[in-house]
Amino acid sequence: MKIFSGFPDGELKMSALPEMFYTGLLPLIDDLLELKVTVACFRLCWQKSGLVRWTTSAELRRDPALSDVQEEIAAGVMKAIRRGSLVGALDRSGLQYLFPNSELGQAAAEAIKRGEKIEAIPQIVGRPNIFVLYEQNIGALTPLIVEQLEEAAREFPPQWLEYAFAEAVKQNARSWAYVKKILDNKARGAKRETTGRDFTADKQRYAERQRRDEA
Repeated sequence: MKIFSGFPDGELKMSALPEMFYTGLLPLIDDLLELKVTVACFRLCWQKSGLVRWTTSAELRRDPALSDVQEEIAAGVMKAIRRGSLVGALDRSGLQYLFPNSELGQAAAEAIKRGEKIEAIPQIVGRPNIFVLYEQNIGALTPLIVEQLEEAAREFPPQWLEYAFAEAVKQNARSWAYVKKILDNKARGAKRETTGRDFTADKQRYAERQRRDEA
């Protein structure tokens, strides 16, 4: 058995994974090769910024974390795809792209199969969500920030979120506290400008629609 020497003291580079990876996916994986490849794929995907997270089979083969299973990477990828944790697509050159299995990932895979370039995918599959906006404009996600962003995504329309992040960047105030202040001010302004309509009820109806869409 090879022994791990332990983590060094001080600040360590972190790799984020979705909470559902631990609660929904991890309990299902019963194969060590599949687990290694899946974790490597998610780590490589989350090292990229932008609306669509992706990696390729070529990146996996270059990953030092998979050096002990080089000859078996393709088999691990196929297991992960069958499991439903990843979706894959070959481009016109035969390069395999891999995406986390989500609506965005599925749409991106279909776009690759149609011959689209990976650089064009974000414009094809849709607008950025609140997590992408945060990572692009402020920084790395933390569990506490994720909870706050999820709450804000339920409370405010997407157009407001995009406006608030853009305004924070414009004012060189790249913090979630500043973005949230913009959103709250916008909500108060909308409430004052609304005549004969219950703004709180509007927000509740929007939140209910969001919950129905996610169900």
